[in-house]
Amino acid sequence: MRLSIQGVVDSIGERTGTPFEVVMPDGARHRTGAGEPRFSIVLRGEAALVAAFTRGHIGLLEAWFDGKIDVEGDLGALFAAGMTGFEQLESHAVTKVENDLLEWRTSNRDPARARANARAHYGLGTDFYRLWLDDPLMMYTCGYWPEGTATLEQAQRNKIDHVCRKIRLEAGERFVDIGCGFGGFMFRAAETTGATGVGVNTTTEQVDWLRGEIDRRGLQDRLAVREADFREVDAQYDKVVSIGVLEHAGRDQLADVVRAHAGFLKPGGLGMLHFIGHVGRYDTELFIRKHVFPGGWIPSLAEVLVEMERCGLEIVDIENLRRHYAPTLDAWAERFQRNWEAIRALDPGRFDERFRRIWLTYLIGCAEMFRSPAGYTHLFQIVFSKGNVTRENYPMGRGFLYAGEGEAQGSGHGH
Repeated sequence: MRLSIQGVVDSIGERTGTPFEVVMPDGARHRTGAGEPRFSIVLRGEAALVAAFTRGHIGLLEAWFDGKIDVEGDLGALFAAGMTGFEQLESHAVTKVENDLLEWRTSNRDPARARANARAHYGLGTDFYRLWLDDPLMMYTCGYWPEGTATLEQAQRNKIDHVCRKIRLEAGERFVDIGCGFGGFMFRAAETTGATGVGVNTTTEQVDWLRGEIDRRGLQDRLAVREADFREVDAQYDKVVSIGVLEHAGRDQLADVVRAHAGFLKPGGLGMLHFIGHVGRYDTELFIRKHVFPGGWIPSLAEVLVEMERCGLEIVDIENLRRHYAPTLDAWAERFQRNWEAIRALDPGRFDERFRRIWLTYLIGCAEMFRSPAGYTHLFQIVFSKGNVTRENYPMGRGFLYAGEGEAQGSGHGH
């Protein structure tokens, strides 16, 4: 067994180019690569070994969550290596059956199930998210890091301003923010453009907090929030913003959710769809939908474009911000780890060591996924119109997208 394990370790090491070691329950060490190991995988019992060989990387991860494995050293190096080197441990048939079953069980086809799925993640509480998101906007989506951006706060302000420029949001217009989260986009957009807006959110905890915050700021005449499923269209708006919502639609609900985006928009209006998407058709990672985002599903860019075309939407612009997600996740992970004791103190029963390990896998693992030069998971922003744009309602060049960008970023070193 040890010889075969050493062979597996060496094979993974050759593909990743990363020195690491595996420590067996009896203390035997299997090292690979030149130099000191970047990380050590410490097996606490034979069950962890069985999990790795029968269920691949998901078996290894869940053994770590359950304390059957410990990891010492650089978690980022471990997850980066896992992107390219651990596929030989995969049991694709077993993982696919589990993934398909999970998708069927947690489908968003029923609005009540969709609401429960959203609350499982976004209902963890404002106090929890405040400890590691940007202050004060608490934007829980990819930031925008052009050269000169130094902080997470700058990156999130940059992102909101970038979106406002993309949809030409102006004073006197009314916008809808589908999946508005903690309202960061709404507050900054209203402040910087003079527009008024309505947020749509399925998570009771966020809606209650946001209503209180709107009242506290005295913005009841300019902003409002509606607790509703994203498919429930109540009115048409001059502009539509959707930031990080489409990933929660589900495979069978993609058409309905895109159709709702079209339904929210007035003829001649502009909208912006910001979502994580695959280049090509791939299964959504089992870990993410099982442990982090129940009901989540990552569509391909092509699938989204087809549904948008069916709804009569013109695609005006597509920008890929994949590279911007890695520094966003890096910042979240650093703050999460730095503030872990404060997070744990909020609710020790919920925010326990298992939770910490799952969320580190999510934050650090996703950072490495978006950083990977060989990855197929990207971050798209699609600007769309209801009816074809004209010379009169949309500029003929792209210069307006970047006008004033340097001033918005502020000073500082690149991230």
